Amino acid sequence: MIRVKRGYIARIRRNKMRSLASNFRGAHSRLTRTITQQKRKALVSTHLDRGRKKRDFRCLWITRINAVTRENELSYSYSRFIHDLYERHLLMNRKILAQIAIYNKNCLSIFSNSKNILNPQIKEILL
Repeated sequence: MIRVKRGYIARIRRNKMRSLASNFRGAHSRLTRTITQQKRKALVSTHLDRGRKKRDFRCLWITRINAVTRENELSYSYSRFIHDLYERHLLMNRKILAQIAIYNKNCLSIFSNSKNILNPQIKEILL
């Protein structure tokens, strides 16, 4: 029987995996089987962390908005501020609101102070 000389495709596949795992430590960057396991685990972690990153940033933006709204008026909170924005159909991104809170606090205070227009007694006086 004739001897079959193997191709190089498997070696290319392994080297590609090795290049992806080159920054791992120890056997995780040297042994083929552990490289594939660690690469799969890393991909799962990145998938989960994408959602966690969005959650963390939303939490940060909410904290910033809350800090500025409480700074302006003591009895005013983030939840009331967002509720008032929804009532007035000022649908704004929390990211944009947080940037406004950082760079231009006066502009955010205009949003929060215009809640008085919603008061029915003041509406009667104005009309």
